[in-house]
Parts: sequence; structure tokens; C-alpha cells
Amino acid sequence: MSRDHLKGATAAPGPAYDADAPFLELLARGAAAEAYDRPVLLARAEGGSGERIAALEHAKLLALRVRSELEGRRRREAELSALFETAHDLAGPRDVDAVLQAIVQRARSLLGTDIAYLSLHDPARGDTYMRVTEGSVAARFQQLRLGMGEGLGGLVAQTARPYVTDDYFRDDRFRHTTTIDAGVRDEGLVAILGVPLMLGPHVIGVLFAADRRARVFEREQIALLGSFAALAAAAIDTANLLTETRSALAGLEQANEIIRDRSAVIERASDVHDRLAELVLRGGGVHDVAAAVSQVLDGTVEFLETAPAAAVEASRAEGHAVRHEHDWVAAVAAGGELLGALVLRGHPGLDPVDQRTLERAAMVTSLLLLARRSAAEAEQRVRGELLDDLLEARDRDPRLLRERATRLHADLDATHVVLAARLDATAPDADQEAAARRRLWSAASHLAATRHGLAAARDGGTVLLLPLEHADTATELARRTALHLGTAVHEAVTVGASAPVRDLAADPDTVVAAYAEGRRCLDALRLLGRSGDGAAAEDFGFLGLLLAGDRDVAGFVERTIGRVVAYDARRGTDLLRTLDAYFASGMSPVRTKDELHVHVNTVAQRLERVGRLLGDDWQSPARALEIQLALRLHRLAIPAPH
Repeated sequence: MSRDHLKGATAAPGPAYDADAPFLELLARGAAAEAYDRPVLLARAEGGSGERIAALEHAKLLALRVRSELEGRRRREAELSALFETAHDLAGPRDVDAVLQAIVQRARSLLGTDIAYLSLHDPARGDTYMRVTEGSVAARFQQLRLGMGEGLGGLVAQTARPYVTDDYFRDDRFRHTTTIDAGVRDEGLVAILGVPLMLGPHVIGVLFAADRRARVFEREQIALLGSFAALAAAAIDTANLLTETRSALAGLEQANEIIRDRSAVIERASDVHDRLAELVLRGGGVHDVAAAVSQVLDGTVEFLETAPAAAVEASRAEGHAVRHEHDWVAAVAAGGELLGALVLRGHPGLDPVDQRTLERAAMVTSLLLLARRSAAEAEQRVRGELLDDLLEARDRDPRLLRERATRLHADLDATHVVLAARLDATAPDADQEAAARRRLWSAASHLAATRHGLAAARDGGTVLLLPLEHADTATELARRTALHLGTAVHEAVTVGASAPVRDLAADPDTVVAAYAEGRRCLDALRLLGRSGDGAAAEDFGFLGLLLAGDRDVAGFVERTIGRVVAYDARRGTDLLRTLDAYFASGMSPVRTKDELHVHVNTVAQRLERVGRLLGDDWQSPARALEIQLALRLHRLAIPAPH
């Protein structure tokens, strides 16, 4: 800070807040604690008034308190971040040595010690050994082995409690040995903190932090090192469990190898049966059957509508797959109709089991082709069903609509949500695309039937009309529906939901508007990259105003700043006006207090109250944008004074 600036800060007495300026600048640039004495010293040297010097002294104390609090928060954030990163390491497939090394490094960094190290119990030898060291320079220290009860680590292991010594060589609470003391002396250690690594009631090791000078470890530092020790124990326990699991799996693999050698034929037949059954149940297509059989037979299987005529006729007449040059051909027929053939390429030496597999796949293919034909016919008929009539907003008698709904076990007088669902993946060809849509429609129809709702294929996807339970929300229903349909079809399904709608029989236009709203939510989810998710307009914050059919401005304002509005109304405060000024001043408390003509501390107190009402993240970019929009809408909603 320049001398002229400080001189200006200590000039003739002005407003009370002038004394804060030099200290605010010191806080802003993160100056050292010693720098906070300079404005006071300079004011005294220039003969400042007693009142001015007292104000500077008071401001200095407040600034130092703020600086201390900020440093404490930064330190706690660093500690929590390190613990989170360590926990994340445990969740990943990292090597246990790498995790332990990271734990020791982070412990040393956060505690600010010269050295950190970790010792583990050796059950075979009955002592402990150095597993990881960070900052060590003495080879003898890195190779130390500690017997139970020896050294500070032995005391920690014996008592299962943390211990700290300010001066290792003068501490007689633990047993000194020549070997351990020599290693500690080589490393030059003086102050040592040790905490136990616990697995249940057992101590499996000790985590240390040490300095080469006298030092007092505070309670928070002991607790932090204890947290790292707990994570280290968890990493070791996970590694032990993984080793045991791998050993058990190796034994099982050996046993399974014997079983596989003796039952290969049975397994192959069972595999084919399971795969084909799954394809049928989830509405798979002929190409799915060909792909599944290709994997089982370790070859290339294709479905051809036109295959070598002689081979197809021979297969059809014999009821078996026949060899054609280097290929095998199995006719796909239903009754007297020939639908095509499955052709296995490049397997001239097909064994009887694989031949029967190909024949079974041809039979399943014929069933799927017939099912696809039936589904196509049913898809045409479904256009005349109740939901299509509602979506087309035809002029119909409400009484007849209710009667038709009752026959389908649906209640049009209940509160419903209209959901637009669509598959996210694009199939490589038209047949697979149509099959995927049929699977989605089939799953949606089943869900609607079990929930006493309606479902129909529409606009390349599926639309559902589902009743809304009393304690449920449109958002929760959309997310459950996306999860249910995605699980059923084994693909990601995105679902957009309308707001709850009522009186569907009396006003069919309601369904049309709700479907349009659900479609807009669906498109928004896909544009935002949230494929496979479900949401309603209320989930998009202020964007929901654009997505919702009824533009629920009052609901948006209430959800965003309703608690502040209510607080002002109840207490007669000016929190809303303060928020307006705060955002208009670029979120600067200093400019805000000028705008409001109040003290900066008053602004800070009001903003603190706003934070308690709206949550700690109210100044994040996304929340701030929504709050500003809600403030503007709130102002517009208030009638102008006459």
C-alpha cells in the first residue's frame, strides 16, 4: 500500500467508515498480520487525532478478527477437500499403496509438519514396520521396526489412543530403545503426534506427523490426523477384503473350469434359450436374434429375405438346417408362408448342438416376424382409442368419455399428469428403430395399465396419462417413469411432464395443452444433455415459465423469494429493497450502502438475514439470476401508486 494512500486514510476525521478503508484493502490483498499495524503507526506519526487513532485501532482489531476467521475457513475447506479426495480415492480402483501415500502426503501438507509417516502391524513377526514416509531423509529411520510398547508408536498401539509429545527424548511415558532413538535422532525429530489405525477394536498401525522443532499440536490437528487414520484403515481393510475375494474367486474359477469342461453342451443350449427368451420378452427384432446367435456360435449369422432357393426349400421340407457350400441355412417359415432364412457363414463343420441352436433361432425369428406384423396392425387400431381422442381434442360427450375410461379402469375426474416419453438412442436402421419404438410403447402400455392410466404411440415416442397420487409431484412421477421405462426397454428414456391437470372429460383441450407442455419439457431435457432423465416445468427455475403452459409467475416468485417477501411483511423490514439495491450495485456492499444511505454494517446484516432465508448458495450465478428475475416480476406485480 502506498504511503500517500495511507496518509489519506489518516487525514482529518471524516465519516466513521473511513477508518475501515485501509484494513479492507489489506484484507482484499491477503496481507500479513504485521501489515495491519502500519495504518495506526502512520496515523500516530502524522499526529492524527485521538479519536481517529482509536477508530483505526478498533478497525484493526475487527480486520484481524475477520482475517483470522477467513484463514480458519480456508484451512477447514482445505481439510475437508483433502478428506473428500481421499474418500474418493477409496471409492476408485486405485492401488492401496498409492492411496496410503496420498493420505500421508495430505496429512503432512495440512498439518504443516516436516515429516509424516505410517507404520503397520506385521502379524507374522509381532511388530510394526514403516509402510509409507513423506519428508523423511534418513534411511535408518525409514527402515525402523517397532516392537509392541516401544517408542511413541508402541504406546499408541498399546492403548489405541492418540499421543503427542512436545520433546521426544525427554518424554518418559513410553519405552525408549537404542534402535528407535537412533532412527529418530538421525531424522532430527522433536515433536511427534501419533494416532491409531483401527479396524473394529484392533489397532493395525499408527499414522504420525512430526516436526524437527518443538511444537504443540492443537486438538483440531489431532482430530484431523485421526480422520486420515480412519481413511487409511478403510483403504487397508478394502485391500484385505479384495485379496480374500480374489483368492476365493480363484478357487471358484478352478472349480468352474472343471464344471464347464463337463457341461459345455448344456450351458450352450441354456445360453441360447435364455438369450432368445429375453429377446422375445422385450420385443427384440430379427437382427437382435441374429446377433445373439452369432455370439453363441462364434460366427456370422444373417437374416435374409432372399436366400439360395434350393437350400431354403430343403430346410423347409426337412424341418432342419441344411448345409450349402461353406454355409448353413435354416428356413424361417410360419404355416405355409416362407418369411426368409437364417444363414450361418463359414461353419462347414457345424456340430449337432449348434445345428439345433440355429434351427431354434429360425423358429424364434418367425415368431418375432409375426409379432411385429401384429404389433403394426395394433398400432393402427390404437389411434381410435381413448387417449388419441383426448389428444385430438375431439368434441365428445363427457359422459361417454367417462364410461370409456371406466371400462379401461381409468378415472378422468382424478388429477393426472401428461408425460411425453422418447428413446434417446438412434437405431442403425428403420426396422430396429420401429422395434425400439414398439418396445417403448409396450412398456408404457403395461405401466399405464398397472397405474390405471392411458398410453399411446405419438410423434415418434409415447405419451402417457397417469393419475397423480396425493403426496406425489409431477417431477417425481416423471423421474420414476423414465427409470421404469428405461429399465424395461434396456435403453435410456427421457420423460417430460406437464403440470397436474383436472376435469379431463369436461375439457379435452386440457390434455392437448398438457401434452404440448410435456413435449416442451422433453425437448428442454434433451437440449440440456439430460437424456434418460425425467422432469416437469417447475424443475427448470425461471426457464419453467417459458415451458409451462399457464406461465405460473406467482408460483415462481413464491418459490424463489417468497420467504423474503413474507419476512418483510411480517417484520416491516427492507430486505427486498436491499436485494434490489445490492444487485443494481453489482453485488457490492459498499455501493449498496451508498444507494440505501445506510451503514455498510447494516447492509451486511440484511444480506446475512437474506442468506438465512434463501440458503447459503443464494449468491451463486444461477440462484442470483433467478432471484433477480423474481424481484423484477414481484415489482411488476405490485400496482403502481395513483
